Amino acid sequence: MNVNNHQQRPSFREALKFWFKLGWISFGGTAGHIAIMHEYLVDRKKWISNSRFLHALNHCMILPGPEAQQLATYVGWQLHGKKGGLAAGILFVLPSMFILLGLSMMYVLYGNVPWIYAMFNGLKPAVVAIIILAMIRVGQKALHTPLHYVLAAVAFVCIFWFNLSLLAIIAGTIGMALLLRYLWPSLVERDIHHEEAMAAEEQGYYLNKYTKTPAAGNVLLQLGKQIGVALLLWVLPFALFFLLAEDFRFWKGMVLFFTQTALVTVGGSYTVLPYVAQFSVGKLNWLSNMQMIDGFALAETTPGPLIIVLSYVGFMAGYNHFGGSLWMGTLGLLTTTFYTFLPCFLFIFAGAPLIGKTQENKSIAGVLGFVTAAVTGVILNLTIFLGKDVLFPGGVALANLDYPALGWMLLSLFLLIRYRLNVVYLIGMSLCYGLVHYLLTK
Repeated sequence: MNVNNHQQRPSFREALKFWFKLGWISFGGTAGHIAIMHEYLVDRKKWISNSRFLHALNHCMILPGPEAQQLATYVGWQLHGKKGGLAAGILFVLPSMFILLGLSMMYVLYGNVPWIYAMFNGLKPAVVAIIILAMIRVGQKALHTPLHYVLAAVAFVCIFWFNLSLLAIIAGTIGMALLLRYLWPSLVERDIHHEEAMAAEEQGYYLNKYTKTPAAGNVLLQLGKQIGVALLLWVLPFALFFLLAEDFRFWKGMVLFFTQTALVTVGGSYTVLPYVAQFSVGKLNWLSNMQMIDGFALAETTPGPLIIVLSYVGFMAGYNHFGGSLWMGTLGLLTTTFYTFLPCFLFIFAGAPLIGKTQENKSIAGVLGFVTAAVTGVILNLTIFLGKDVLFPGGVALANLDYPALGWMLLSLFLLIRYRLNVVYLIGMSLCYGLVHYLLTK
């Protein structure tokens, strides 16, 4: 079915202006990013219809990586090919990366100043509240049956008590889902209901549900070229570290670790953050638990995807490993950012067109539903892992409970749920709370 769109394709320059602006105003997490893009791309400019926009979002939610950044890359690609996708994806990340670099430098240089330290302490309970809210929202979308709740509980036990990696939990969940699909298909297959828009509603948009993606020739050949380019880009910095770096073993570990995290970030940033926190703090000793919590707070103050907190981890790893060197911290941040987001572009350019063919497959949707349910248990582990040091700074015992921190965490959670307070406003309030609390108790 063909629908006249009556809409000219926007110029690359016009689209570039929007992608640049989006990188500086995309506060509010994934939901906020998607809302901003929907309001501009669908409602105001009519570059893409609502059904096509949601279809693209579904693609990105299946792929590893931050959904909002990949959605911007996907739309940019649909509008102007690879140059449009690269512009949209890169500009979505660069502003937050530079802002976080400045904040990270301020943190290591002035974080021990008492009143600045107190302001960060005010942020920490709010960060725990934000993570609790994320867990609730993921759970509402993921936990539909008693089996889903069991999966979430098993995933929590595996990572909390048995210290299993996120990759092992996801692999085990997929294996169990495939086994159940063979033995008891009704437990896995789900009915997929998509609201079919009327043809008239698709008119007036440059991209609508009937727009065909231009054929790209031999699919396997194109896929091979894209994988080859991605591998070349991956190898080049790695080779430079091998030839020039002072401590190649450290940089090799960083490259491999953050490449691995990029490949397991299925279902949003919060799925990989427990994995990063667990390994970078507990096993690699790149930073302390409290520094990790401060990193969450800093990342929440920047635009862009929350996964940018990994760039902070890279900064702290380089800074701490090389004796407080800001240059090595900066190199660690740049390295982490590059290897975290490089796979995202490969997944969009190579994977999204293929995944579109399986969009309506009930079995695949069911397996992914199992994975998302397990992720809920992983996020619960992250909440406890970070929250215990905020609420029990002297050790987990009732006598060590920090009542002001508990009160601010509960108030933050109330404001987020009841009044849907913007995270940026909550951060500002929390900084003020930390400063006031310091002045009253010093």
